Amino acid sequence: MYALVDGNNFYVSCERVFQPALNSVPVVVLSNNDGCAIARSNEAKALGIAMGAPWFQIKHLEASAGLVALSANFGLYGDMSDRMMRLAAALGPRQEIYSIDESFIDLAGVRGDLVERSHAIRSRILQGTGIPCGIGIGRTKTLAKLANHIAKTAERKPGSYPEQLAQVCNLESLSVPERDAVFAATPVGEVWGVGRQISKKLLTGGVNTVQDLLRLDLATVRRQFSVVLERTVLELRGTPCIELEHMAQAKKEIACTRSFGRPITELHHLNEAVTEFASRAAEKVRKQQGMAAQVLVYIRTSPFRKDDRQYSRSVTVPLRRPSADTAVLVQSALRGLSSIFVEGFRYAKAGVMLLDLQSDRVQQGELDLENDQTEDRSRLMLAMDTLNRRFGKGKVHLASAGLAGNQRTWSMRQERRTPGYTTCWADIPIARA
Repeated sequence: MYALVDGNNFYVSCERVFQPALNSVPVVVLSNNDGCAIARSNEAKALGIAMGAPWFQIKHLEASAGLVALSANFGLYGDMSDRMMRLAAALGPRQEIYSIDESFIDLAGVRGDLVERSHAIRSRILQGTGIPCGIGIGRTKTLAKLANHIAKTAERKPGSYPEQLAQVCNLESLSVPERDAVFAATPVGEVWGVGRQISKKLLTGGVNTVQDLLRLDLATVRRQFSVVLERTVLELRGTPCIELEHMAQAKKEIACTRSFGRPITELHHLNEAVTEFASRAAEKVRKQQGMAAQVLVYIRTSPFRKDDRQYSRSVTVPLRRPSADTAVLVQSALRGLSSIFVEGFRYAKAGVMLLDLQSDRVQQGELDLENDQTEDRSRLMLAMDTLNRRFGKGKVHLASAGLAGNQRTWSMRQERRTPGYTTCWADIPIARA
């Protein structure tokens, strides 16, 4: 048995914790550079705002419908997520943090009424963090994910599912006819693992609901679709095919990319941005105790500015030996940038990717390196990471990254960003009598 704990409209909920006036108001959280909606309150969804809707297309709703738009505050969201996950872990003996707002809980060996226990944990999360959540329980992870969708939909849209399934839905507590009715009322596209393209193909074949999917012959599913969808059907039938992951798997690639707040034309500004991106990527690869053997860097103009000349180019720079040293990775990225930079273009985005990752526990020996003067600066990197974790991201950085904060020409636009209520001493709210 598994449970999935999922924060409701997580980014918006985090903002509402510290701004109660936003409750019952349509709210969206915008992506980098305030480009598009990446989170929506239920009230914003009711206005017809789609996920990923460009801000310029929905901006008029500020005046006509009272829409509130906020810049993303990822530092706040990450801290609130940690608090929520620690409380959710009390639901069962093992936890897999699946995303910033979702975690699977293994309920093996948990006694008593699972629905009652889940409601208690949900209340504890709400009291401790202010974030409402939905909890779904099922025999497999796919069923738990589906149950979570049912729990949140039943709360948001009364009448769509039985009232007792709101907030917490345990599919295993339903009778067979009740479960069949719930599956028949759930669109097939809501199943975890059924993507947009597969959903279209299923709908074309007359498979409209979860119940329709369950009735398909497994051999037919494998032949017409894939082994992955076959496993999904098995999971929906109660046969576990996806295990709980206790440790996050090491990434095979690490990327740090950003769009600029304004077009960039000068190489030294691009050098600052690429230095910052490569430094962030280096910190991430050290966090998973890895090293990179190749560094990819790319730059491009905006395809949405039709009056601008278009240019997009990338280059991969191999390293002499795998490294997690920020200076080494930055130097390689800047060398690649200089080889692809062309004057006369208005660059809108750049990025750095670390490729061919491997464990830092693997020691690579080479011939003819007796005179190699490569210095082991792992202790220096550890000191940098420790200081940045303690005093804030980017407090210690390479000089080629330029000045910190909004003084950088390429910094993102975040004109609507709220304070770091839990991540910055100066922004901590003060309660006055």
